[in-house]
Amino acid sequence: MISTAIRVARVGSAAQLAAAVLMMLGFPCLMLAALVPSVPAFTAAAAVTYLADHYLHRKGSYLINRLSKVRAGLSIRFLIRQLLLVLLLARLSLADNLIYYGAIACFIAFYGLQAPHGALVQLIRNRRRMPVATRNVDLKSRIRIPDAPPRKLLHRSAEKMLHLDLFAVAGILLAAQVKSALVGFVGIGITVAVATLYVLALVPYVRGRRIPPNAEKVLAAVDDWLGEYKPETVLYFSGSKDSAYQVNMWLDTMEKLDSKPLIILRERAILNNLAPTTVPVICVPGGVHLMNMDLSTVRVALYAANVGKNIHMLRVPTIKHVFIGHGDSDKLASVNPFSKVYDEVWTAGRAGRDRYAIADVGVRDDDIVEVGRPQLAPIQTWQGVPEGRIPTVLYAPTWEGWDDNPGNTSILLAGENIVQKLVTADPPVRVLYKPHPFTGTRSKEAKAAHQRITALVRKAAAERATDSRFVTDGAAQAHAKTELARIEARIAQLVGNGGDKGRDEAEATRDGQVDVARHEEVARLRAEWNDVYWRSFPTWEHRVITGAEPRLYDCFNVSDAMVSDISSVVSDFIASGKPYAVTDSAEVGAEEFKRNNTAVRAAVILSNSADELGELLSAVRDPAADPLAEDRKELKQYLLGPDEPASIDQFNTAVANLALKAETRNVGQESRLAAATAESELANAVPGQRVSSAGDTDGVGTG
Repeated sequence: MISTAIRVARVGSAAQLAAAVLMMLGFPCLMLAALVPSVPAFTAAAAVTYLADHYLHRKGSYLINRLSKVRAGLSIRFLIRQLLLVLLLARLSLADNLIYYGAIACFIAFYGLQAPHGALVQLIRNRRRMPVATRNVDLKSRIRIPDAPPRKLLHRSAEKMLHLDLFAVAGILLAAQVKSALVGFVGIGITVAVATLYVLALVPYVRGRRIPPNAEKVLAAVDDWLGEYKPETVLYFSGSKDSAYQVNMWLDTMEKLDSKPLIILRERAILNNLAPTTVPVICVPGGVHLMNMDLSTVRVALYAANVGKNIHMLRVPTIKHVFIGHGDSDKLASVNPFSKVYDEVWTAGRAGRDRYAIADVGVRDDDIVEVGRPQLAPIQTWQGVPEGRIPTVLYAPTWEGWDDNPGNTSILLAGENIVQKLVTADPPVRVLYKPHPFTGTRSKEAKAAHQRITALVRKAAAERATDSRFVTDGAAQAHAKTELARIEARIAQLVGNGGDKGRDEAEATRDGQVDVARHEEVARLRAEWNDVYWRSFPTWEHRVITGAEPRLYDCFNVSDAMVSDISSVVSDFIASGKPYAVTDSAEVGAEEFKRNNTAVRAAVILSNSADELGELLSAVRDPAADPLAEDRKELKQYLLGPDEPASIDQFNTAVANLALKAETRNVGQESRLAAATAESELANAVPGQRVSSAGDTDGVGTG
């Protein structure tokens, strides 16, 4: 019942639900206490509403946002509490007392201060919102960007301002109880004085040198930097904050380009969710600003998604445009007809080329280039199960999707069968369960299935820990856990408290140049953390893995086989060469399933009963008898391209070749323009003479 109430109220926990209920009940109790009248009861109810309101705001509860949508926002709730306090005074027969008139005057003055306070806060935020936000771009030496106001002045400013009425409310209640107006006027004075000081504290930040430069100066500084840096290859991206992973997956590749890289983003939400990188980043929300930006040195633009805002860059003819996508799969998005607007489409291997040919959406075969998948470089090739270790099987199902198609995920119909057969396998194997982060976000059935699978894995792990066949090296694991704590502390020290969080956009732009040495140390420490993490528990221990760390590819590397669903996870795992199984959750049949999904052609196909898991485990235990080994090698090359040259080398070659095409085109255009200009000038120099396209003259002077 509580979980249902939490879901309906859209709050994050039972504590938030309790706070919401207390706040909702508190206001009727305030009215009742005012009508009775009872100062102690009113005080208690007011305290509950204040505390519950503050708690929900601090937790960022969705309910708070919904209340404002139905005209029960923060200001209204404070106003109602103050009106009920005036009603309490009237019911206490204090309507002729000075404290009554003082309370009314106080609240009128207090709300009179809200308007300038809100206007100043909004003006400061607007003026400090940059037309272009950057990272790793040196604007600090070109324009003066002043410090932001102290965070305590702007963070949750409306809530802070409204809570200043606490002094007046407390003073008035105490005055009503002890029948002395003096204490009430002390509280009133404090509220009005502090609120006035709050407004005055904001005034300096809307004048003089504390105002950031205007848009024209900022854009000129960006163009000046671009003229000095001379970027050659741009990764262009637009999308919602939830799609930030699509650009994050290309950051490492951009850092390894032979040409000068630049990342152009169109939404601030993407910039705020961008992973750390050493590549210069420019976020340009305005289309006009982007179209006026000096990108004259750029020769290649890479696009990770097909979105409408791509047109703002596609319009530039001096650049060659390439669709690189954000994953390799048989989904319809991989053959979007929009792709034909690009000069080239880059795919991982032959499979991508064939998809476009079969789809017949207008992408010419000559415009497709196979470049491999540079992101898959961290995935290690399988060398068999290490001596003395039991095999590890990774179960990495995808989520339920936006509809109820039974083929979306194995979680619902097959998940428990898969895990049950794996944890009871004989000879034993270790199970790593890493579900998709979105699992259970839409479907309560999927969430329940995930919880049952999690419980099953943890129960099996607890039972195995008491089995004498499985030996634990307690000292080694204790040492590894100590190392983990040390590494995490050092990473926290290097990363700081949230990076750009706590700084406004202007400050983040001014100070957003990454410390390369620190960036490299963090990357090294994360790799070290991953190694130590796997040593911090026994190699036979079943494990449920959620969250960002360890990463999916790290799970690939410690596993000897994988069970998954149709998704890009399967295509990526194929890079390891390890045995894998894919669940035909819709049970269309193995042959039909393989015909419809290229990535499963070398997989063990599982039904929802998971009875076929034995084939996968046999291949892991005896690689020499693996009937699908050669099929996996062929499929790997077909999907992802050859191992040699390395994918990043293929990618760099493709960038260089296309940049040469762009330069050739631009030189040709300049030559034609120069020839046309010369022809026009010559024709204008001798009136009545015409110059032919071949350079011969006719008209006056010919015979």
